[in-house]
Amino acid sequence: MKKIVIAPDSFKESLNALEVANAIEKGFKEVYPEATFVKIPMADGGEGTVQSLVDATNGRIITKNVTGPLGEDVEAFFGILGDGKTAVIEMAAASGLHLIPPQKRNPLITTTWGTGELIRSALDYGIDHIIIGIGGSATNDGGAGMAQALGAKLLDESGKQINYGEGNLDKLSAIDISELDQRLQKVKLEVACDVDNPLVGPQGASAVYGPQKGATPEMITILDKNLSHYAGVIERDLGQDVKNIPGSGAAGGLGAGLIAFTNAELKTGVDIIIEATKLSEQLKEATLVITGEGRIDAQTIYGKTPVGVAKTAKKYNLPVIAIAGSISNDCHLVYEHGIDAVFSITPGIISLQESLNNASLYIYQTAKNIAKVIKLSK
Repeated sequence: MKKIVIAPDSFKESLNALEVANAIEKGFKEVYPEATFVKIPMADGGEGTVQSLVDATNGRIITKNVTGPLGEDVEAFFGILGDGKTAVIEMAAASGLHLIPPQKRNPLITTTWGTGELIRSALDYGIDHIIIGIGGSATNDGGAGMAQALGAKLLDESGKQINYGEGNLDKLSAIDISELDQRLQKVKLEVACDVDNPLVGPQGASAVYGPQKGATPEMITILDKNLSHYAGVIERDLGQDVKNIPGSGAAGGLGAGLIAFTNAELKTGVDIIIEATKLSEQLKEATLVITGEGRIDAQTIYGKTPVGVAKTAKKYNLPVIAIAGSISNDCHLVYEHGIDAVFSITPGIISLQESLNNASLYIYQTAKNIAKVIKLSK
């Protein structure tokens, strides 16, 4: 066993991706001490993406106080990768649902202003590439707040800026981007987006994701109508039809806003991460690839990290083993997508809390056992 590439996602609520990789390495190293181990913390664009990419590239985390989804100050963060030219942002750090208590959730008043502030702060570091993960939003404002924070003027009939919050989009009369941050034109901006919902309609941002953000059926009608009006003004003033673009409804329409105001490209999250970590280059001359995530089931085949890693590994005809906190009865579907074997770390009938608390130990034990079986087979 010459070179083993370890490229897992995080185990949510338990270990980040680097901690998972460390535990796997520890187990394998006891059986194959002579092997070369390459650890590449992965993500799929959701929670943990910033930390994974910072860890994978020897980058750094930047913290910044920004405007939260309800207009309050929150401490958010973004990452500068090891190349010093790429920033990675999780919009949820500034505009996430977890920042609002359930009883206060109301997508008519939440804003993406803080996400715009994170983008502007990243630009201050002289970067030329921004990666944005847009999962976990509390917002439904179509990225209007983000655009305003970046210098766009969303004007009412009297020529005044509308207040932030989706409930004010019906007052939008014109868009002026003459003062939009000019640095955006020189930056490659990629959006990690794993949903294909359009901005409006039965499958749009408001109807599908509004309820989890606190929207009542009555609110959903207003939200959808307002986003439709907003899209109409964008098309008239900016020449971009964002209503039906797949993914434009992601994060309460932030996908649409990013396309309209920053010329962003929406891509599958794991594909962006694979490119940013240069995973393909690391797989050259590898002998084995080990990946994993907290749970492997039928959903894993839809843009999740283990399958993304496996498909990349198969370009080099490499064997791929996946390690998971738990596996489902339908996890065999991943075998059709490049994964050769799946192992659960759970040692027996234990509580969820025990599994979370001891995940590092269980991953190490499982990895060591897998390594021993491989050695026996040789």
